[in-house]
Amino acid sequence: MSTNQTEQQRSKNRTILITVIGLLLLVNVVTLFLYYQNNQEMGTELQSSKEELEETYNKLESMSNELNLKIEELQKLGEDVEELRLIRETLEQEKEQLQNEGQLAQKRYDQIRNRVEGYRELLIKKDAEIAELKELNEALYAENTELKEDQRVLNKTISEVKTNNEQLSEKVEVASMLKAENISVMGINGRGNAKERDRYRNNQIEQLQLKFNLAKNDVAPVEGKDIMVRVIDPDGNVIFDVAKGAGTFMKDGKEVFFTQKQEILFDNTQQELTFLYEKGSDYAEGRHTIEIYTDDYIIGKTNFEIR
Repeated sequence: MSTNQTEQQRSKNRTILITVIGLLLLVNVVTLFLYYQNNQEMGTELQSSKEELEETYNKLESMSNELNLKIEELQKLGEDVEELRLIRETLEQEKEQLQNEGQLAQKRYDQIRNRVEGYRELLIKKDAEIAELKELNEALYAENTELKEDQRVLNKTISEVKTNNEQLSEKVEVASMLKAENISVMGINGRGNAKERDRYRNNQIEQLQLKFNLAKNDVAPVEGKDIMVRVIDPDGNVIFDVAKGAGTFMKDGKEVFFTQKQEILFDNTQQELTFLYEKGSDYAEGRHTIEIYTDDYIIGKTNFEIR
């Protein structure tokens, strides 16, 4: 081979080598460019995914706080919040998963993200429920206040009626009290002669006769009555002999003596009553008092004197 041919062959080989090296460089440049571009896209996706995770976590955090407030409000309104507590536990678990799993599976992430809207709808529903319960409580409070006022007015009316009835009863009771009228005292001597005097000697008063009428009283009912007579000596002692009809009755909560008693039917006819009492011994000198009672009150009074 001539020298010229050898140089031509070397030039041709050099050209082929340069071309191959150029192609290799071009392939490397393209490969690096594609690798860089791919890394950029992956970085963007990772950044975007991280931001979405943070956003979802923040939403769950906000909803957890709102849910706590709803639970407190519903508890104050007396509602059962057990179901909401369970939901809150689930929400907290999902928050923890988002926080701890750096590369959460896309499917699980999508599930949690979709549940965010469900939690939002639940909170909106509970807002409406709380508002309705508050409105109902306010209505019940107003109704209860009105009922209390009605009860207060009713109690006041009942109290006034009771007081009026008590006052009326007292007036009727006072008005229905019996009264003795035309009271007279006579001394009957041993011969049976009766004379009404203001002063007697013992020999002029073998028997003591007391007469009176029961005054007409249209308020007093027709009923049985005990009429008691008390003869009181000058020293204030009641003349008392059980063998001659004496006994006791209650007056102002105390047991007191009477000298004689009659059981009658009060018929509002101004009936006349007569008491005869034979002492059997001399009366003490001085003024004696005669008191006439029915029930526990005095209906008449008179006196006589022994000299």
